[in-house]
Amino acid sequence: MKAVTWHGKRDVRVDAVPDPGIETPTDAVIRVTSTGVCSSDLHLYEVLGPFMTEGDVLGHEPMGVVEEVGAEVTSLKPGDRVVVPFNISCGHCFMCDRGLQSQCETTQVTDQGKGAALFGYTRLYGRVPGGQAEYLRVPQAHYGPIKVPDGPPDDRFVYLSDVLPTAWQAVQYAEIPRGGSVVVFGLGPIGQMSARIALHRGAGLVIGVDLVQERLARAEARGVTVLDTRDHDDIGAAIRELTGGRGADSVIDAVGMEAHGAPVARIAHNLVAALPRAAGALLTEKAGIDRLSVLYAAIDAVRRGGTISLSGVYGGMIDPMPMMELFDKQIRLHMGQANVRRWVDDIVPLLTGSDDPLGVDDFATHRLPLEDAPRAYEMFQKKQNGAQKILLQPSG
Repeated sequence: MKAVTWHGKRDVRVDAVPDPGIETPTDAVIRVTSTGVCSSDLHLYEVLGPFMTEGDVLGHEPMGVVEEVGAEVTSLKPGDRVVVPFNISCGHCFMCDRGLQSQCETTQVTDQGKGAALFGYTRLYGRVPGGQAEYLRVPQAHYGPIKVPDGPPDDRFVYLSDVLPTAWQAVQYAEIPRGGSVVVFGLGPIGQMSARIALHRGAGLVIGVDLVQERLARAEARGVTVLDTRDHDDIGAAIRELTGGRGADSVIDAVGMEAHGAPVARIAHNLVAALPRAAGALLTEKAGIDRLSVLYAAIDAVRRGGTISLSGVYGGMIDPMPMMELFDKQIRLHMGQANVRRWVDDIVPLLTGSDDPLGVDDFATHRLPLEDAPRAYEMFQKKQNGAQKILLQPSG
C-alpha cells in the first residue's frame, strides 16, 4: 500500500509499505477514505525528529471503511463506516472508566513514561503506524472506532478523530461562564473550532488572536471578535479593553510549543534538530524549552480567578513558569491530550442533523490526493495558499 512516511526534518514522502493485517483479536483493519494533516504533525515535520525512525508512517486523523475485524471485535463488521480517534484506548481500565482515555492504562507507553498510545506519533507514544495511508490497523477496535452513518461526505465526520473532541475539551476545560468571555490564542484548526464551539455553547464574547490574515478573516466571518497581534504592542491591554478592564473569564491556548516571537526557544529547537538523534532526544526529554510567548500572553490576558485551558502541545522539561503571577492572580490551569471518546456523545448530534452548526462541511480548505502529501505538509507549515485545514484522500 501507499503511505506517508517520515524521512527527516521537513522530509516526508509517499512510499510503498506492507499492507497491515490483524495481529490481535481486538484489531480491525480499515480502508482509509479521508485523513487529515494536523498541526501536531508539523511538530514531527519540524522539531520532534529525534523521536522518529526513518520510514515511520504518519497521521492520526483518519476515517474509512472496515475491511476486517479480529475475533473479539463484535461491535464492527466489514463495510461499516468509522472514524478512528487519534488516541488508542481500551474503554475498561481505571483511566478510561474516569473519562481519561488519553491516559488509558492498557495502551500507556510505560517505557517512555507517557500516556495512551497514539497513531503515527513517535516512539514516545508507541510508534504505532499512522493513518495517512491507504489502509490502517486499528488496535483496541472493540472500543475506539466511532461508527457513523452512510450518506454524508467524509467532511461531516472526519474531524471526530481529533479536531472536534480536542476543541470541545478545550472549551470544556476553559470553564467559560454562561454569557462570559473567552480568548482563543491561535486560529489554526483547533483554535477555529474552539471559537465556534464556544459561541455555540453560549459564550457572550469570543476573541480570536492570530497574525495570519486568512485565519483572522475566517474566524471573524463566524462571529468572532479578532485581534491581529501585528496591530498591538500589548495584546493583553487590547483584551482588557474589550473585557471591562479585567481580562477574559477564560483563555484557550491553541498554539503550543511552536509559537512565533520566541527567539530563545527557536534557537533551542534548531539546536535539537542539528544534534545527533540520540543527543537531541536526550536534550528534549531532560532540558527541552518551548516557545512560551503565547502562554505568557494567556496569563496576562485572563482575569483574576479565571481559567486557562491548554490544548496546544508543549514538550519542554525546564520551561520557566511565572509562578508568582499564576499564584497571585489565582489562575486555574487545565490541560492535556483530548479524551476523544469522552466527548463523542456530546458532539455527534451536531453532525447528524440536517444543519451544520459548527461548519464542518466546508472546514477543509484543501483536499488533496495522498500522493500530494509532501506538498501538503510544506504548504501547511509555511501557511501558503490559504491552507488552514488539509484533508488527504487515498486512492482506491
